[in-house]
Amino acid sequence: MMYPFLVLDDETEIVHSEMRPDGRVEVYIERPDAELCFKHATCFLPDYTWEDVYGFDEDDVARLQEVVESCAHLIMEFSKAGGFDRASGF
Repeated sequence: MMYPFLVLDDETEIVHSEMRPDGRVEVYIERPDAELCFKHATCFLPDYTWEDVYGFDEDDVARLQEVVESCAHLIMEFSKAGGFDRASGF
């Protein structure tokens, strides 16, 4: 299951999975695009492994890396609780 996390000002949407048994969390990112329909990429936490990058250039991925890094602690916590809505204390 994927949980909504954040929508950036440029309509980039970030969602994340539950924590997997191996401790990894999938962070899926997509942005609407007139030519490609959607740009998308997947980042796995906690090691920040990027896969399936489509339509984003190196500068885009660098910016997205900064966003994911700044929120990784929250994403990891929410992934254990079943998303933001089920996270205790939020």
